[in-house]
Amino acid sequence: MENNDETVEMSIGVTLNRQKLDLRPGAHVSLNGLIHRIVQVLDFDTVVGVEVESGRSRSLRIGELSPVTDASLELQAVASYDMEDIADTDWKIAEQRYAAIKPLLSDPNCGRTIISERAAEVGVDTATLYRWLRRYQSLGVVSALIPRKRGWKAGGLRISKDAEDLIQKVLQDTYLTNQRSSPQKVILEVMRRCQIGHIEPPHPNTVRARISALGEKQRLFGRGFKEKAKNKFMPAAGRFPNADYPLAVVQIDHTPADIILVDDIYRKPIGRPWITVAIDVFSRMIVGYYLSFDPPSETSVAMCVAHAVLPKDEWLALHKVDARWDVWGIMDKIHTDNGADFRSDNFTQSCLMHNIDLEFRPVKQPRYGGHIERMLGTLLREIHDLPGTTFSSIKDREGYDSEKHAAMTKSEFETWLVTLICKVYHQRLHTGIGMTPARKWEIGMFGNAETSGRGLPPRPTDRLALLLDFLPNFKRTIQTYGVAIDGLRYYADVLRTWINASDPNDHSKKREFIFRRDPRDISAVWFYDPDLKQYFKVPFANQALPSMSIWEYNQASDAARKEGMKPAISMRFNTGYPKNLLQAA
Repeated sequence: MENNDETVEMSIGVTLNRQKLDLRPGAHVSLNGLIHRIVQVLDFDTVVGVEVESGRSRSLRIGELSPVTDASLELQAVASYDMEDIADTDWKIAEQRYAAIKPLLSDPNCGRTIISERAAEVGVDTATLYRWLRRYQSLGVVSALIPRKRGWKAGGLRISKDAEDLIQKVLQDTYLTNQRSSPQKVILEVMRRCQIGHIEPPHPNTVRARISALGEKQRLFGRGFKEKAKNKFMPAAGRFPNADYPLAVVQIDHTPADIILVDDIYRKPIGRPWITVAIDVFSRMIVGYYLSFDPPSETSVAMCVAHAVLPKDEWLALHKVDARWDVWGIMDKIHTDNGADFRSDNFTQSCLMHNIDLEFRPVKQPRYGGHIERMLGTLLREIHDLPGTTFSSIKDREGYDSEKHAAMTKSEFETWLVTLICKVYHQRLHTGIGMTPARKWEIGMFGNAETSGRGLPPRPTDRLALLLDFLPNFKRTIQTYGVAIDGLRYYADVLRTWINASDPNDHSKKREFIFRRDPRDISAVWFYDPDLKQYFKVPFANQALPSMSIWEYNQASDAARKEGMKPAISMRFNTGYPKNLLQAA
């Protein structure tokens, strides 16, 4: 076998590093192994740091820095697990612990008194809550709060499923009603129903913890404070609630682009792409997007979120756009429509891992989506000046042959799109905010004479780890030929150990393993080794096949069937199949 760099890459395991770079003054960062304390943030590229050992200060390029953590190696290992490798019960514990500490996270210097008060509210001792807070702050992801070992320890919230369901029912029947029952009455009702149903009753502190974990919006609406809830959480005309700083609220939506694109080889029309866009409500900055010929789906949303969170320097270089796009970081909340693509378990779990709240637009209340819809309208109007536009209506298109005039490939259109976002939209006066989105974003980060900024958000340092968390996952058995996904076969030596492996919980069944795949390039998948807790890149079993997107593969398979050829499921068409169908997007 040829031993090239790509083969070596396939054999190297990747451990997910979800830690982010804390860029607040006072935070510690590493540059080439030397620890520095940040004393000043100059701009989106540079901070001033003091080397801890020597006391010398110097300017530091943010892109060259690494995070520093005091988390134990054991905790770092647990926090690096794939989300699908974490048991549902452990996720539930982590979620409850995160709900307990969440009010404390807005103040990184909160004192013991505040922590003690919160501990009393949720029904755990102060030392336990402080330990959860430290564990979370050391790595910044919810997986840092899952139990380190199987089983329950002091401070856990273990109760039976029947008791858990009963608590939730009592909350709906008594606490979240206009009667506004007190926590003590809720506890008594839980105990009464447990006695009737012969269920082991939970500790009163467990019930208090469930009450404390309720969101404020749910609490206000449920207990009859509708006006107060509307004033706080529902938008007035021209204003979105709680979008008071950058990344407080990000809206996401899709639209078909009003343009027909052509393939890269023969420049033949291949169809209209879909654009999924994420916009920061505070500044109107476009924080991320995803372009695909596939219709909107969970994957579109997840890929858009990953793009929004990651730094854009490599993306700009990839598309050869000389511009600035100083946007990165985890948003507090994603506001979306009620589509099924936003409600999938995989996407919801990805958001939970990174502490992103999901809020869905109320049905038949379009005012909630106004910002993103107006921005998409602006984008489509710009597209109407491009060759191959379909315009926005049949009337506007009258006398214009869109397919005949189509001239741009997907890559050319994407370069145009990135240029439009960075050099035009972000730099143009926005009447809704009275300045350009870029200026509003900058003020929101660094402040000005009238207002203080939020400061730079934590910066992801492991792009692959962030991307893998949001990539679609598949569970498959491993056969002698490797693994098959959508009829495509993948193989690498790392799979050999697991061929025909039995399910450890049921030896009569074959074990399923976790794989993740980037829809933009399906020439390889990422395999999660359940023993090593690492990802390995696994390529096509047939190395002669070209790189392709999932859309290209589906188009090629459909065309093969129409031609009466054997479906692409066997992937033998590389010797005679028209390759332009594989290279069309």
